[in-house]
Amino acid sequence: MKKLLFTTFIMLIALSAFAQINMEDSTVQVIGYWDKNEKQTYQISTEKYKYSNSDTTRTEKLLYKVDISIIDSTADSYTINWYYYDYQFNGQNEITKKLIELYKDMKVVIKTNEMGVFQDVLNWKELRTQINEGIKMIKNEYSMNTDFVKIIENIEKKFNTKESIINSSIAEIQQFYSFHGAKYKLGEDIETQIKAPNMYGKEPFDTYVNLWLDEINEEDNNFVLRMNQEIDSTQLTKATLDYLTQLSKSTKLNMSEIKSNMPTLKNETWIAMRMHGTGWPVYSIQTKEVTAEGITNVEETIIEIL
Repeated sequence: MKKLLFTTFIMLIALSAFAQINMEDSTVQVIGYWDKNEKQTYQISTEKYKYSNSDTTRTEKLLYKVDISIIDSTADSYTINWYYYDYQFNGQNEITKKLIELYKDMKVVIKTNEMGVFQDVLNWKELRTQINEGIKMIKNEYSMNTDFVKIIENIEKKFNTKESIINSSIAEIQQFYSFHGAKYKLGEDIETQIKAPNMYGKEPFDTYVNLWLDEINEEDNNFVLRMNQEIDSTQLTKATLDYLTQLSKSTKLNMSEIKSNMPTLKNETWIAMRMHGTGWPVYSIQTKEVTAEGITNVEETIIEIL
C-alpha cells in the first residue's frame, strides 16, 4: 500500500494536467471548474441513531436545503455563498429544535483556493452575532430552567471564535469539499495522518486517514471517491473526560462515578462521494460512528444535488 505525505501530494498535483479524468493512467483530479454566478441546489439530511448488537434506535432526523452560489471567481480563489432554508426536524430534543431556528435563512460565505479546497469562512463575525443573539433569546425564554441554561451556555462557546465556528458549525461544508485539490489513481490507497479539530476546543486530535478512488465513469463524467478517518482513541477519551470534568462544575454530574466507569472511545468517519467532472458533488454520504462498550452512536449526513 503506497504511502504519500499529504502536503507534498497536494503541491505536486497542482502542477498536473487540467483534465479531471485521465483514462490513460486511470487517474482523476478534483478541481472546481466553476463560473461566477453559477448556482446549484442541494438537499442535506442528517440522521442520528444508535445500535447495540441487533437493536437499532433512531433518535432524530434533520432535513434542509442549501443554495450554493459562486459569487466571485479569481485566478487563485472562489468566494462561495451557502444559503440555508426549508428546515424539517422530526426529533423530540427541545434544545435541537430551538437551535435549528437560529440557522433558518442563514448565509455562510466561504473562500476556497483555485482548486476548490476550503480555506476560510469570510462572514464568521456576522454568523457569531446572529447565532449568539438567538442563543441569548433562548436563555431568556428558559431562564427559570437552570440546567437547560447551563447546557445552552456550553453550546454558546462553540460560536465564540472563528476557529470554533469552523471546527464545529460547518460540518456539511467540510464534507462537501473533503476531496477537492488532490489527484487520485484507481487502485491506489493514500495513507496520511492529519490533525482533526477537537470539538471540545483544545488540542486537535491525531487522525489516521485513508483515501482512494473507487470507480471512474468516463461516459457520465463522474467518479466515486472514498475516505476513512479514525481519531486517536486515547486522545479522544481523555478530551471527553476533561470536558465532562469542566461541565461538572456547573451541573450535577457525578465525576467519581464517570471516571471509574469511563470506557475507551472509538471515533471513525467514512465518506463516499460521487463527483462530477466540473467539481460539483452529485451525491455524498458521511457516516460518523462513536463506539463505547458495544454501543455505537451514528450520525449520517447525506448531501444530494437537486
